[in-house]
Amino acid sequence: MDWLDKTSELLLPNIDYFQVVFTLPDDLWPLMLGNRRPTYGLLFQAAWEALGEVLREELGCEPAALVVLHTWNQRLEHYPHLHALVPGGGPSKDGRQWVRSNPQRVGGQDKPYLVDNRVLSARFRDKFLDGLKRLHRKGKLKLTGHWSSRQDPAAFDGWLRPLRDCDWVVFIEPPPTADANPEHVLKYLARYLSGGPISDRRLIDHQDGKITFWVRGHDKKSGNQREPCTLSGAEFTRCWALHILPQGFIKSRCFGGFSCRHRKAYLNRCRTLLDLQEAASAAASVAVPAAASEALTKPAEESPTTPRCPRCQTPMTRVCEGERVSWRKVLSGRHCPPWYDPFNHAIRWGCRHWYREPPDG
Repeated sequence: MDWLDKTSELLLPNIDYFQVVFTLPDDLWPLMLGNRRPTYGLLFQAAWEALGEVLREELGCEPAALVVLHTWNQRLEHYPHLHALVPGGGPSKDGRQWVRSNPQRVGGQDKPYLVDNRVLSARFRDKFLDGLKRLHRKGKLKLTGHWSSRQDPAAFDGWLRPLRDCDWVVFIEPPPTADANPEHVLKYLARYLSGGPISDRRLIDHQDGKITFWVRGHDKKSGNQREPCTLSGAEFTRCWALHILPQGFIKSRCFGGFSCRHRKAYLNRCRTLLDLQEAASAAASVAVPAAASEALTKPAEESPTTPRCPRCQTPMTRVCEGERVSWRKVLSGRHCPPWYDPFNHAIRWGCRHWYREPPDG
């Protein structure tokens, strides 16, 4: 919820927001699984550099993007890809006017259009493969076991050559309707930040050491209907552990105008070019007299800081106020549980069933 509140401030009214999905060929997935920190970082870098260049070339605007990393599919397999939320426009390169993406005629209807996904796909492919060669040249890729034969630069370049000749999939999803709310995309992305690769509602059964859960089918004729998938407990745990990111790795990043360094100036520039500041100041000037008149008619006993019910706006009365006790006070006080060992004797002594005597009283 904190992430959703913070990222919702990036959204501006009357702008089309596109979701851009960057995917990789499955031949690269095992290599990335063994080198997650450098290759996941390269995935962010290559996607943003390609997106920023194409937006500047085709739209001629200052680009911005919010990017989130996903590493799984419905079957909990390793499937690294990126979801990017991109505004369909922005300030021009000189900052004097607002540049809006032009709709494209499809099937007799005008539909929102961002950039050519084929150009974006080729640019993303070249930048990612060049980055892989750079990581290999600097010795930042672990190539052991089956991959030891590709430690030679010529062998590694030969393995990458077929990947450079094929088309990579970069999908650009426009707003589904003219009045679509971009916050729905943020809510979709927010569910993948801390919830893990599978939600509880997808779990069906756990019997005889096997776990069954719902997955989306691949049959287009059936409309991608749900179907059950069963894995052993060990295999389910292994698949879950594939998506534990390296310690400290950030899976949600902002680039361009959305970056922390440029965000405030970028949004102010956008509001100025879209004439949103004048509208906001006019609304504030109307709201101030209304608030003053409401304060005059408000009962004397009601304070301006009195909390109100979020549903009916009725003033609420505080019944009681309690202080949340810290764990340090709990574990050092008389209510400390008997199993807690502040000096970790159980591990130091090698005893599994050692308990501290409870305090008197």
